[in-house]
Amino acid sequence: MFNMEYLETLGQKAKKSAMVLNSLGQKDKNLGLKAVAKALVQNADAILSANEVDVKKAIEKGVKSSLVDRLRLTTQRIESMAEGIEQVISLNDPIGQTVSAWLRPNGLEISQKRVPLGVIGIIFESRPNVTADAFSLCFKTGNATILRGGSDAFNSNKAIVDVIRNALDSVNLPMDSVQLLEDTSRETATKMMQLNKYIDVLIPRGGSGLIKSVVENSTIPTIETGTGNCHVYVDEFADIQKAVKIIENSKTQRLGVCNACESLVIHKDVAEKAIPLICENLKCHEVEIRGDEIVQSLVDGIVPATEQDWGTEYLDSIISIKVVSSIDEAIEHINTYSTKHSESIVTEDYANSRKFTQMVDSSSVYVNASTRFTDGFEFGFGAEIGISTQKLHARGPMGLLALTTTKYVILGDGQVRN
Repeated sequence: MFNMEYLETLGQKAKKSAMVLNSLGQKDKNLGLKAVAKALVQNADAILSANEVDVKKAIEKGVKSSLVDRLRLTTQRIESMAEGIEQVISLNDPIGQTVSAWLRPNGLEISQKRVPLGVIGIIFESRPNVTADAFSLCFKTGNATILRGGSDAFNSNKAIVDVIRNALDSVNLPMDSVQLLEDTSRETATKMMQLNKYIDVLIPRGGSGLIKSVVENSTIPTIETGTGNCHVYVDEFADIQKAVKIIENSKTQRLGVCNACESLVIHKDVAEKAIPLICENLKCHEVEIRGDEIVQSLVDGIVPATEQDWGTEYLDSIISIKVVSSIDEAIEHINTYSTKHSESIVTEDYANSRKFTQMVDSSSVYVNASTRFTDGFEFGFGAEIGISTQKLHARGPMGLLALTTTKYVILGDGQVRN
């Protein structure tokens, strides 16, 4: 049942903690992060037990296997969460850094410095590892955070947050630096989106429905982390074996993630050679292939693609294939149907690789590499808060810098304006 007083209390505690965090140096913040990383591993059994409850419920509800995989934790995944925090510890703290400084003719000394955003609200679905990732980046940058996960991962998220809060308390740091909104109702989520008295920035992580809801209902400045209809384009000058390997990894390494490839675009001059090899490899992974008429003519068992397929993020063992006559047509197709997340070109031609990276309007554009690398950990950011597909403030994998803003500090000696 919705309780506004409960939300207000969360906001007040977060604001108070943010003020404490703003005063901490890198040494104290790293101390807290180290305690949390250690506690996650030490309490893995309790976290896994809670996660098993969520996984069992998801299976009973008939949730598709790729989404159950997003939800499921393992000992290795918990260790990876701790490793992500350790990597954040190793990164330089951006808070307090001088971005620029200059002296005005009137003697005023002006500098622009990095500061925390304040309180960050994060609304996310399914993946409980987001809980630890979000906390570590927010904490390192001096931001308090209020988390609202989906009901399907409630037990997992609560177990992880409890471990984090206890670890912080054990080293005398504010446990309210991270709080979990335990009411998972839609009404409460909507009211959280309007808690602009306490929350400075809101970040949604999840499917298009969640992001649309936040954009439409939030009165808090929002950073959109978009869905991923990601493409791989096999150019006329592609190394076909390289393309097969890249596509296999982009699509099948993990199905239910936003940086998995959902759409292939193939140049007509290599279609006859490339498509049968690519399809044979994908079928070994039991991927359903939906293609245009040319694809259907080259390989048996292809499902006819519809207009809807070109713009769909499947998060499943399904992929679409479109044959084009030029790199310009490929770029136009990708820019039309992509969600501006991650796209890759496979080519040995320098000019085409340059054209693709310049003209494709997405947050991450690859040459001869898998789209699966669009990830804060793989980019060297440690954990990530999400992958922004918008253009203001932050774009692409969001690490520490994306969770800061700046303020101007002006030093004078009695100057007044004429």
